[in-house]
Amino acid sequence: MRINELGQPIGDPVDDWSPPPPPGTPVLAGRYCRLEPLSETHADALYRELHADAADGRWTYMSVGPFPGPEEFAAYVRAVVGDPATAAFAILDPGTGAPRGHACYLRVSPATGSIEVGSIIYGPSLRRTPAATEAMYLMARHAFDLGYRRYEWKCDALNAASRSAALRLGFAYEGTWRNALVYKGRNRDTAWYAMTDADWRVLRPAYERWLDPANFADGSQRTALSELTAKARATLDA
Repeated sequence: MRINELGQPIGDPVDDWSPPPPPGTPVLAGRYCRLEPLSETHADALYRELHADAADGRWTYMSVGPFPGPEEFAAYVRAVVGDPATAAFAILDPGTGAPRGHACYLRVSPATGSIEVGSIIYGPSLRRTPAATEAMYLMARHAFDLGYRRYEWKCDALNAASRSAALRLGFAYEGTWRNALVYKGRNRDTAWYAMTDADWRVLRPAYERWLDPANFADGSQRTALSELTAKARATLDA
């Protein structure tokens, strides 16, 4: 612990860091998926994918949706794409180019080196696939490669699936903000998770080991990502 001349504890120096640029929406190509800037050209196919099963609950904890028709969904896409505070990606099948979901960078703060991943929604062909995890890997890698120091994940505290996903991906739980939002006419307590650049240096090899084709046999994983990230976090928390 560092102590200043007044005998007070102070944080570690940050001498070799400067604010990164905005993340933009470059094409992020992986083995199992490809991310490109979300646009209205994705709207019709993405509407069909994301509304294929209205009873599966994928829209319950989203701030909007489900949408009554493709026109309303296209208007939503236009609004997201036109929001200067949001950098939105379509998640595509790398072979067919079909959109299978979307995700965004939110609350981008280059001055503090903080960025959030959110507005994540996957269609049935993307959920629980290597591509779903790879999309999160590609976005985290891009943010940290740019020089961001903090990568956030937030969700409704009642959203058990999102909370489980955050832990599986190696985010650390940081607490719950009570009465944080009102959406869809109801209260939201928001659970906060994050990883730092130091975390990422340990977590990135865990992702890459999991995404290696050698980790899969007959469509099943040999080692779970949650096992790999838990081991990585144990070294960080020791």
